[in-house]
Amino acid sequence: MTTPTLDASPGVRRITLDAAGVTLSGLLIEPEGPPRAAVVALHGGGMSAGYFDGQAHPSTSLLALGASLGYTVLAVDRPGYGDSAAQLPEGATLAEQSAALHAGLEDFMARYDTGAGLFVLAHSYGGKLALTAAADDADDRWLGIDISGCGHRYAATAEQLPNDRRHGHWTLNWGKLSLYPPNTFRFSTSMVKPMPPRERQEVARWHEIFPGVAARVRVPVRLTFAEHETWWHHDEETVADLTSRLAAPRVLVDRQPDTGHNISLGWSARAYHLRALAFLEECVAQRASTAPAPARV
Repeated sequence: MTTPTLDASPGVRRITLDAAGVTLSGLLIEPEGPPRAAVVALHGGGMSAGYFDGQAHPSTSLLALGASLGYTVLAVDRPGYGDSAAQLPEGATLAEQSAALHAGLEDFMARYDTGAGLFVLAHSYGGKLALTAAADDADDRWLGIDISGCGHRYAATAEQLPNDRRHGHWTLNWGKLSLYPPNTFRFSTSMVKPMPPRERQEVARWHEIFPGVAARVRVPVRLTFAEHETWWHHDEETVADLTSRLAAPRVLVDRQPDTGHNISLGWSARAYHLRALAFLEECVAQRASTAPAPARV
């Protein structure tokens, strides 16, 4: 089911997916012709799918940019957000979110052309889900994953982590206000949502969960850390430890200058999205180069 949506880029519409009985909502845009691939975007904690269709400035929308370059882009409200919040009022663990996401994407692939395949672009807590779901991708359907704002060792103190009163200190989430277009916070009001309790409770355990997940990730991974990222340790030693734990065939690490944690809403959003989509093209080429050669006639 799809319906037009207000306060969105032209061509963006709302969509619902059947995730084995759980209704996942999201935002969808399709290119004019057959898609080169499908980008699945996963938002962070306390946000929603609208994070990837920023309205403060035309340059911030991943959905609009992706469609203009020939991709279908699906921004999913993660389990516990959007339409699924009524069914999952306490939210879901990463393992449960992974199962629901895979089920929802099965429904999506049955109804929409995904071109060369699925590529996941994720932010913050969505990055944790992207890694978990990639580890659970038994059918090898994912082309790769691109993650921003997610590491494996918190720089934030225990007191600064999300609790039942806040999503974390605002300076951790945003950084310097000059990094974002005017009216960003006015337009962001509708995309900010409560972080479900079960998700919030798992936040502090990520350092325990990560090693087991990382050892099962077998698709290319690209990680981006903002210059003004303060949620995570991202010094060279820490990042080297992070990447060494990933079983991925290829791992890239990038730094985005003049950028805060909410990278897809800032002035640097377009630059980041273009780099992510360039990585997608590399993943498509790599998959094509390793596919069995057609038989000669």
